[in-house]
Amino acid sequence: MASHSKALVLSTIHRDGVIPVFYNADIEVTREVARRIVAGGLSTIEFTNRGDGAIEVFAELIRWARRELPELIVGVGSVGEATTAGHVIDLGANFVFAPNLSEEVAAVCNGRNIPYVPGCGTLTEIQHAYRLGCDVVKLFPAGSLGGPAFLSAVRAPCPWVQAVPTGGVEPTVESMRAWFEAGAPAVGMGSKLLPKAMIEGRDWASIEQQVAATVAAVAAARNKG
Repeated sequence: MASHSKALVLSTIHRDGVIPVFYNADIEVTREVARRIVAGGLSTIEFTNRGDGAIEVFAELIRWARRELPELIVGVGSVGEATTAGHVIDLGANFVFAPNLSEEVAAVCNGRNIPYVPGCGTLTEIQHAYRLGCDVVKLFPAGSLGGPAFLSAVRAPCPWVQAVPTGGVEPTVESMRAWFEAGAPAVGMGSKLLPKAMIEGRDWASIEQQVAATVAAVAAARNKG
């Protein structure tokens, strides 16, 4: 079962402002990236279910994190159907992200009081997600949907919408400020935050520096002064 409460997960995502999105088939690489995420100043990781053996790697990651990095909140992304959702929750997932909206996945997550953040691309989908009990939705692919202007347009008639954009977000003050000003509580970032070249080169110091720089950019983007 989850080691962090739903309230803590949601408040941490909002506080950090960035959710790292990552997948690697090598558990040692994944552990080192997790270490650098925490050392750089972030507290969550969305390990995506996007490759062969991903669930097995996730199971190893969450067992290790509970021993070595208990402050890290580990969740799973790319969960499109209810069986997978139930399985990763049984393994200890603290949150579930998806590129799409599924009533069945929502029912499984809500039944276990786990945050479910489904991908939505229209106001109709967003409102449906809220009716299913979601607290936050995911805008995906955010860049293709129209960027921050799309979220601003959605929140004009529906200011209660809390949406995390993923896809097309840059780890810069300008990019994140535009999303935060549009009303995003946080943003999701994969290779922009954790570049493939750094991962393949095992350049862990640069990964940590990139995360720390992004944390600083979030603070600057949120600074109204």
